[in-house]
Amino acid sequence: MERKGIIFDLDGTMWDASHSNCAAWNRALEKHPEIERKFTEEELKGYMGKTLDQIALCAFPEMDICDSLPILKDCTREEIAALNQHGGILFPKLEETLAELVHQYHLYVVSNCQDGYIQAFLDFHHLNQYFEDIEMAGRTGKGKADNIRIVVGRNNLDKAVYVGDTDGDFISAKEAGIPFIFAEYGFGHVENPEYVIESFEKLTDVVTEIL
Repeated sequence: MERKGIIFDLDGTMWDASHSNCAAWNRALEKHPEIERKFTEEELKGYMGKTLDQIALCAFPEMDICDSLPILKDCTREEIAALNQHGGILFPKLEETLAELVHQYHLYVVSNCQDGYIQAFLDFHHLNQYFEDIEMAGRTGKGKADNIRIVVGRNNLDKAVYVGDTDGDFISAKEAGIPFIFAEYGFGHVENPEYVIESFEKLTDVVTEIL
């Protein structure tokens, strides 16, 4: 029997943790009085799907990345601690849809986040039972396309699809050689995607069409 997998992005696809993350990042900035600015939720949503190096260039363009990266690493440490305590906002019908999908497909998460971020999502919201494997840029040092390939290979998948909400997700899925489903309810925009879901619960029908 063919092994069919659904690989999910996290932010903007399965949850919205921007409120908690923004508060955490601004708490981290308090340790750096030389930084005279605050993050906003909309700003952080625009960083979703980017690696920490990419965020450093966007958030602190005037700084050398050797100076800005340690600040962002402080932000992510504060962020993961907060998420382990408070979690985020799951998109409607998320767990019900996962519970349905897991009977037919193998489920995974691949994100450009730091190590510990996906784990906080799974642990706080008690979702570990739905996912067989996870991978992230903060653990491998690789981009999303490579991490998708890692998960596909490590789990011996014959067919797979990636679900995400940004153009970066679309490009990564294309580079990894698998179909992409655009979660248009999320934070980003994709030009003319082949497959679109207007809400998370619509995923069941679209995946059936592809896999």
